[in-house]
Amino acid sequence: MNLRNILPIFTSHLVINSSPFFSFKSIQEMYLQTIDNLEGYIAIIRIDHWFKNIFMLPGIIFALLYFDITLSWELGFTILVGVLATCLIASANYVINEWLDAQFDKFHPIKKHRPAVVKNLSVKIVYLEYVILAIMGLLMAYYINISFLLCELLLLIMGLLYNVEPIRTKDKIYLDVLSESINNPIRFALGWFIFVPTILPPSSMLVAYWMGGAFLMGTKRFAEYRFINDHQLAGLYRKSFKHYTEQNLLISIFSMLISYFLFGHFLDKASNRTALKFSLVGFTVHLVLTNWP
Repeated sequence: MNLRNILPIFTSHLVINSSPFFSFKSIQEMYLQTIDNLEGYIAIIRIDHWFKNIFMLPGIIFALLYFDITLSWELGFTILVGVLATCLIASANYVINEWLDAQFDKFHPIKKHRPAVVKNLSVKIVYLEYVILAIMGLLMAYYINISFLLCELLLLIMGLLYNVEPIRTKDKIYLDVLSESINNPIRFALGWFIFVPTILPPSSMLVAYWMGGAFLMGTKRFAEYRFINDHQLAGLYRKSFKHYTEQNLLISIFSMLISYFLFGHFLDKASNRTALKFSLVGFTVHLVLTNWP
């Protein structure tokens, strides 16, 4: 039997005989809409991007190196739950990203073919999908510990700040790279908190990981900008591209790389304050060069 025929048969008697104040018509319509575009609703979860949660691994490794932790099957199960929780939270962020970016992705040579652009997806189902993924991820995070839960909540909040108006940091020059790459140290902390929920990871390590992610993200922005190869079209696709040029993108990439090496070098060798001073000097030079006439 076709999936489209299951719910109508099941609810036909209820719809006909229900009161005007209670009808299954809206549920039936939502069901049929979901079946018609099921592939699209699955695609925007972006399961193929779950591999990015490999960035939890350094947090796991450093926690094992710093502390005497006994490995067990129970701990292995906890790690599995933690990784899956992060995947679900990441998918919630992907869902909201795909939906809110659809009006801009149509200007991208490749992303214009994404399901949220070409398929007739329902806003109700998309937001329901987001809520279900977020709740499932947070419940699984609660199973790990409170520190892990708060970190997952931060990952979820950063997804909203990055995608949702009026803040929508992805439209702000430089802030788009920094706000997206901050998910790297959050993932590092998630890996760490699975084992050590009461102690924060070293701040130099987190900032170095953040700057390393910013370097990679800046490189991605540069490649994307050159791929579109049209400043006006790039600005329609991503508002921050209206303010970017190849020059300031390259300088920002170089600045992030310097910051990464500085914090990496000063890790366990000098105070975070010293590394921060050097990074602020580098960022000031970056601002001067990128705004030079």
